[in-house]
Amino acid sequence: MKDFQDKIAVITGAASGIGRALADVFAEEGMRLVLADVEPTALAKAASELTAEGYDVLPVVTDVRRAEDVQRLADQTISEFGAVHLVCNNAGVFAGGTLWESPIEDYDWLFGVNVWGVVHGIRTFVPIMLEQDTECHILNTASMAALTVMPFAGIYHATKHAVLALSEALHHELAARDAKIKVSALCPELVSTHIDDAARNRPEELGRGLDTAEARMVNQIISTGMKNGAAPRVLAERALRGIQEDRFYLLADDGWRDSANARCDEIRDAINPVLRPPL
Repeated sequence: MKDFQDKIAVITGAASGIGRALADVFAEEGMRLVLADVEPTALAKAASELTAEGYDVLPVVTDVRRAEDVQRLADQTISEFGAVHLVCNNAGVFAGGTLWESPIEDYDWLFGVNVWGVVHGIRTFVPIMLEQDTECHILNTASMAALTVMPFAGIYHATKHAVLALSEALHHELAARDAKIKVSALCPELVSTHIDDAARNRPEELGRGLDTAEARMVNQIISTGMKNGAAPRVLAERALRGIQEDRFYLLADDGWRDSANARCDEIRDAINPVLRPPL
């Protein structure tokens, strides 16, 4: 996709972080925006700011864990704009801890947002795009965690591995149908977002998560990394270029890439995993 003018973009997790930056970048390209987020106040603020700049914006409060919410998001998009050309399945959350001590609610929450959010986005929007038979794009936010594995963040890594696998399979399936829909997997490094405070949106019925030394340690590492991470705008511009160039893998080019390459070598050579933190 090279022509963005007056096309319709749907972005989940759009009220902050990478999603908010995606909204800025695509609006500047002339797209009309549908912003989805589970935080009503932050979503209203983002929509108000963009509207004040003269952009055409529709905010829709959405819990991507719920298929009915994502269907309502699609229905309102089509009702308001009549089409959809770009869907950014971007919403994501994080929680740390050991795999055996983490409560099942941690699994429910992370898989619900990070994986099922993407699944619902695919199942809801791809049929609409196929019916339109116009040039479209799906952007799924995975992570460099999709290409690496670090301890005390296993659930998060598992969800992002799943996002990458879903994205790759979708790429192949759409190509087999000769569809006019392309796919990209955005794999950020550490980015200055609020994912370290993701628990602010954790549903009450899923509790407050694990509180162990390892969980606190990894959460502190993530929090520190967020403060020193890349600006969300960097990732949004990487996504824009990737879509324009029809590239699938939109990867970091830092220590995370080195860790991912080392892991690929281990898999190819069938040797035991070695912990290689991204330095």
